[in-house]
Amino acid sequence: QVLVAESGGGLVQSGGSLRLSCVASAASAIISNIDAVGWYRQPPGAQRELVALISKTGYTNYADSVKGRFTITRDNANNTAYLQMHGLKPEDTAVYFCNFQGVILTWGGSFRSGRANYWGQGTQVTVSS
Repeated sequence: QVLVAESGGGLVQSGGSLRLSCVASAASAIISNIDAVGWYRQPPGAQRELVALISKTGYTNYADSVKGRFTITRDNANNTAYLQMHGLKPEDTAVYFCNFQGVILTWGGSFRSGRANYWGQGTQVTVSS
């Protein structure tokens, strides 16, 4: 019911910058609530890990490995979140996923879904040394 689309990945040299975007959309309903949005990454051969999280009120939390280099923001009106990445390192190479948490859908003016989480397909970020 909810599609999450990430964009902005690519190949960049060490020390470079990228800005990732993700947007949530629902074809036949209105997204009436999103509790938090998280960016996660999965390096080759490793497990998925949290990179950054932003709450509905703007509270942010970052993995120690990206503090001071990455910034997560969100645009509540457009169901969009961003991850600005500076000072990229080869160890940042991974597939980056966006996760919308606590999503509530409304349709027909009064019908509401329960809370659910939705993932995107991921966008590849490759940092060359």
